[in-house]
Amino acid sequence: MMLFKLSLKNIQKSMKDYAIYFFTLILGVAVFYIFNSIDSQAVMLNVSSSTYEIIRLMTQILSGVSVFVAVILAALIIYACRFLTKRRNKEFGVYMTLGMSKRKISLILFFETLFIGIISLGVGLVAGIFLSQLMSIVIANMFEADLSRFEFVFSSEACIKTLIYFGIMYIIVIALNTINVSRCKLLDLLYANKKSEQVKLKNPWLCTLIFAVSCIGLGYAYYIVTERVDILTDTKQIFIPIILGAVTTFLIFWSLSGLILKIVRSNKRFYYRGLNSFTVRQISSKINTTVLSMTIICLMLFVTICTLSSALSMKNSLTDNLKKLCPADVELQKRINIPDASGKYTQAQIEDSRISIRQNIDEKGFDIDKNFKDIVEFNLYETEELTLEKNLGEYINIIKYEYPYLHYDTKETIMRLSDYNRMAEIFNLKKQKLADDEYIIVCNFSGWSDIYNVALKENAHIMLNGKEYTSKYQKCQDGFYYMNASYSNMGFVVVPDDAASDDEKCQEVLIANYRAGDEKGRKAIEDDFTARFEDTLEESTTLEAVTKIYLYEASVGLGAMVTFIGLYLGIIFLISCAAVLALKELSESSDNIEKYKMLRKIGVDEKMINKALFMQIGIFFVFPLIIAVIHSIFGIKFCNYILSTVGNTGLLAPIVTTAAFIVLIYGGYFIVTYICSKNIIKEH
Repeated sequence: MMLFKLSLKNIQKSMKDYAIYFFTLILGVAVFYIFNSIDSQAVMLNVSSSTYEIIRLMTQILSGVSVFVAVILAALIIYACRFLTKRRNKEFGVYMTLGMSKRKISLILFFETLFIGIISLGVGLVAGIFLSQLMSIVIANMFEADLSRFEFVFSSEACIKTLIYFGIMYIIVIALNTINVSRCKLLDLLYANKKSEQVKLKNPWLCTLIFAVSCIGLGYAYYIVTERVDILTDTKQIFIPIILGAVTTFLIFWSLSGLILKIVRSNKRFYYRGLNSFTVRQISSKINTTVLSMTIICLMLFVTICTLSSALSMKNSLTDNLKKLCPADVELQKRINIPDASGKYTQAQIEDSRISIRQNIDEKGFDIDKNFKDIVEFNLYETEELTLEKNLGEYINIIKYEYPYLHYDTKETIMRLSDYNRMAEIFNLKKQKLADDEYIIVCNFSGWSDIYNVALKENAHIMLNGKEYTSKYQKCQDGFYYMNASYSNMGFVVVPDDAASDDEKCQEVLIANYRAGDEKGRKAIEDDFTARFEDTLEESTTLEAVTKIYLYEASVGLGAMVTFIGLYLGIIFLISCAAVLALKELSESSDNIEKYKMLRKIGVDEKMINKALFMQIGIFFVFPLIIAVIHSIFGIKFCNYILSTVGNTGLLAPIVTTAAFIVLIYGGYFIVTYICSKNIIKEH
């Protein structure tokens, strides 16, 4: 009973130290519950069955991500507990001097961890339950769902999962505390606060040299991920800029810790103004003793910024792409005239390739003229005369050197000009005119456009049926023939009608709109159509169908999935970075109480002391953030290249949103840390 009361008093007495810890635990529990309760929030939304399946898939992925998040939070909690326990070494030494056994000290820590765990879990769950109701609005906005069935929802599954995960974390903390106490020695505990980390002054010339080399190495890593992205197609190569960036970041912090004091001291007027000399020495000492942790925090902030910005950018791009890349309601595509000796297709598919798309639909009893309007039908062609290598002509060696991994023997897709113009009308593309000896390449995937443009800018030519054709333009024309939610058309060749022989037909395409005028009617037609084909589509025919409704639901689901995962990881990383910095700053403030007392004795007023404290904490928080932002400029550019198939609608909105999260969470921790530190050093 005595140990129980002592534990409660210790928590009350150490509230200054525990404030950030409590805040972090509550925030972690709330975020964990919110993202694991999405499935329950989605139940009340009025969405289609396919959209709900996408939401269920998203929750399953988030559940897997939660395991990773739990590991991050566990590491943070263990670090914070060890940190706070270490600060109480003298207190434990006094207990042992008064005759208390290590077992009883372990019991005190057990009760304290238990109380903190119960309180943080309770408050965090309550906060999470209420905040998760706002998540319903976010989900409804993401999926454009009807919120007419909105009601207060409690997710028992998310609650149980949160209790289990955090319960395991606290058990691990209790076990580690017991082990640490059992290894303690009385003298080490009593004199722990007398020991200080040895700060060795570094040679400024060596620091300057390492800083210069680090900047060059970091610049090379930036160069690889922006200008030489093509070499990163080999997965092994991707580790070069990653390792180089991590190592050079560490060396930059190491070298700056030795340079800051030297650089500032060279400016006597600034150095001896006010408390600048005191502040600079404090900052230099902090960075000098926290190089590794500052590096890890910087890299985590970098990952956070890139993850959030790229996820939000991808979501916006997918949404905007739908308007441009899905202009019709339905598109059917089918492989035709498959050779009998083909080993890629079944015998049923080979036989089916001899009949048209209309015949396939009629066999299923679907009335195409009753349900479809604005119908456009055309064929695509292939020939051994026109492969990618032959299309690129005499410039093939230049392109092979830049892009050695492409399949250059692939047959190019060919479309007749009249077919293209009829398709262009329904797809809202620019119609084309060609002379008898001209052709154009249509492509909207930037990576492939770059390849074709190398040859086109030199007036490339092709041969078809013994006749030479010259490119009308010196670059690819923007366009596509197959609806998709991303810019993935890798190019096709448009030629005069007589350039493509009927014997070279390889695909048939049918594009149409639904006759129904409202959303409900279009959905009914689509459900009827897909229901007739879903059992035999894969087995007996090569017929492929894509619809605007399906693409819309799939793209919105993918965008939402990426956004939620980005937010989940981004928020947890931000919390972890800010919490570690906050704990270190509170520790510094506690250790420096005597220094601030000395400043008061020599006449320094509270305003100057608070200003010096604010500058120390501010620079300590801002320093890794600045390096992370610089990394992110190039990291986001690389991410955009990787995600180039989904287009790019602009980075301003995603970057502003990311900045808002950083200001809210990271800035919030900074303010709380400053207030708590100011209270710690305040003279009573």
